[in-house]
Amino acid sequence: MLLPPGAAGILCYVGAYVFITYDDYDHFFEDVYTLIPAVVIIAVGALLFIIGLIGCCATIRESRCGLATFVIILLLVFVTEVVVVVLGYVYRAKVENEVDRSIQKVYKTYNGTNPDAASRAIDYVQRQLHCCGIHNYSDWENTDWFKETKNQSVPLSCCRETASSCNGSLANPSDLYAEGCEALVVKKLQEIMMHVIWAALAFAAIQLLGMLCACIVLCRRSRDPAYELLITGGAYA
Repeated sequence: MLLPPGAAGILCYVGAYVFITYDDYDHFFEDVYTLIPAVVIIAVGALLFIIGLIGCCATIRESRCGLATFVIILLLVFVTEVVVVVLGYVYRAKVENEVDRSIQKVYKTYNGTNPDAASRAIDYVQRQLHCCGIHNYSDWENTDWFKETKNQSVPLSCCRETASSCNGSLANPSDLYAEGCEALVVKKLQEIMMHVIWAALAFAAIQLLGMLCACIVLCRRSRDPAYELLITGGAYA
């Protein structure tokens, strides 16, 4: 009834995608409350799977009690999805400040010789987003790692894919990604949050249609007894 199990599966997929992608950028964004919309949307998806089955059974049997329960639950889920949209916009607005606060600390702790989780995260982001440094590759000159190595080079993850002979040397800046990572990380995290927002909005619209259809069936069902009574009473000529 407009809410098949596959639709609930899509919601769960969107929530899982947010978790998986967030794991790649969690060192740059320490506010775990950002995951609340994803948690809620997964819970809503699992709930919709059950609600969809209840709605289908209630529609087939045209059970007034079942349909009424279905509409009430859908209304509650609809309100929950509105909350998800609001939270999504709130945390989306916080992304830039959070990244700006965290990324400086992560870059300062980089250790390319014996890389830890934070160092691997930096290399991953620089390769995936095609960026180097916080604002540009020159930011590496202010890091402890750069000063300790004393070879006037940045991590190899800063090398352009097209620069086959790149060794990270600052003497060949054309071999390095020119754009900094902070703006791209912010953009990526905001895109992730927009997936949650759009998914919640889309399924909220579908739920409105589901509630409308259920109400139509309820109204039709409520008229049936009176219609049968008229026939029994000989109202037809």
